[in-house]
Amino acid sequence: MEEKLLTQTNVKFAKEAKHHYPEILTKDALEFLSALHIRFNSKRLRLLQRRKMQQKEFDRGKLPEFPRETRNIRESEWKAAAIPNDLLDRRVEITGPVDRKMVINALNSGAKTFMADFEDSNSPTWSNTIEGQFNLIDANKRTISYFDLKKEKSYKLNKDLAVLIVRPRGLHLNERHLLINDEEISGSLLDFGLYVFHNTKILLSNNTAPYFYLPKLEHYLEAEWWNDVFNFAEEYLGVSKGTFKATVLIETITASFQLDEIIYKLKEHIVGLNCGRWDYIFSYIKKFRNRKEYMVPNRDQVTMETPFMAAYSKLVIQRCHKRGIHAMGGMAAQILISNDTEANEIALQKVRIDKEREVKNGHDGTWVAHPGLVKVAMDIFDKHMPTPNQIFVDRSDVVVTESDLIEIPTGTITESGIRKNINVGILYLEAWLRGNGAVALYNLMEDAATAEISRTQVCQWLKNEVILEDGRKFTLKFFNKIFNEETQKIIDFVGNEKMNETRFELAFKLFESLILADPFIEFLTIPAYKYV
Repeated sequence: MEEKLLTQTNVKFAKEAKHHYPEILTKDALEFLSALHIRFNSKRLRLLQRRKMQQKEFDRGKLPEFPRETRNIRESEWKAAAIPNDLLDRRVEITGPVDRKMVINALNSGAKTFMADFEDSNSPTWSNTIEGQFNLIDANKRTISYFDLKKEKSYKLNKDLAVLIVRPRGLHLNERHLLINDEEISGSLLDFGLYVFHNTKILLSNNTAPYFYLPKLEHYLEAEWWNDVFNFAEEYLGVSKGTFKATVLIETITASFQLDEIIYKLKEHIVGLNCGRWDYIFSYIKKFRNRKEYMVPNRDQVTMETPFMAAYSKLVIQRCHKRGIHAMGGMAAQILISNDTEANEIALQKVRIDKEREVKNGHDGTWVAHPGLVKVAMDIFDKHMPTPNQIFVDRSDVVVTESDLIEIPTGTITESGIRKNINVGILYLEAWLRGNGAVALYNLMEDAATAEISRTQVCQWLKNEVILEDGRKFTLKFFNKIFNEETQKIIDFVGNEKMNETRFELAFKLFESLILADPFIEFLTIPAYKYV
């Protein structure tokens, strides 16, 4: 790979990085990123290798369990550090990528917080990644604005704004455009590092601080890694230990067996756990993909009422409240459609039922993907949670066993379910390749997590030649037939003459290769990343 030397230190841009963004990637910022990389990247790589070893154990028949070596942490009495005042009430959080218009609309949405996402709802193009940092700096300075040429409409911040929380990329993702000592820097460290470097002083002057969502942790040692990163960055930037605060997404099946341990490892920095429901389903399928008895039914049939999902949600509430932190509910992915009152009312009713269940179970807040859902969720939490949170609800009645957390879901697997997974997976992947990581499909907001469910289910069903509801076996021949039919439907819809204006041909090839790959590819974003 041809590279351009940036400074006298061993920091380089990849040839594909056409713009070097000197206002963001300053000499001092790059020195900070270098310090993070040198200190933490090798351990990150060892943690990723540990995940592979864990998967081999699952493939041999081992199941997740509560760690025996940390029993004392689970059973002893202790609390996490105090929650900052501006994070005490998080009853409705809105999420979305870091593009300029989205940042403004989300901060203005009326939600209590906004999770600005460099991860699953953001396609990690170099411009999306670095310009997203620009947008967050401007947001924290309260100077951000945007003019939409198509709508001839200006966007600017209101007086009352959501509190900003940033989600960096997961530990598994590199940033290929920036190399340190000839190694790609971690996407986690780049996203986190640039944000704290440029925003910590601004935020502290506004009586707030850098707040984060940490995604896809699989083990308490990964929480420990993040805690070490926080401690190092705080010392480097000259701020007090515990200044940075984090909420950890519990979105892997193994993390739900280590809730207390994750909180304990981050106890000076943690303010909550969140039930990341879509990635959690993906993780369940992925971890048990080689176990024929662990077949998961059609995606639409797995809800928060499904026993293994309900068990983990209630356990999160119980363990969080015991340790004095928030237990955040999951995403309402429904989106509202102009001029379709009937469809919108159906969507809104689903949201109401979901949010009422969450607040009555004891969750302290919830997620929505669309500004139109903020008031709906807010009204329900206001009605049932008059206090800023309900950490005082201890849920001592909850008893969740190891087997409860992995109870096999019941339901059916159908041809229509296979077809929908193929269709949604391809449509999402094509948009992602064009730089759009949050995609409205069939009245739902899809991101990388939901796309992962789609492709991983097809992988699991095909590998195990599952028997469909109608008695047919799902074979490679059957898959090829369905796949060819679904891709042709997309071509017919787009039109042959317009296919060159899209990235569907690449999306077809990538999606098919992901389904047929042996060994299994852990994340679809890894092979797709080189094309953005």
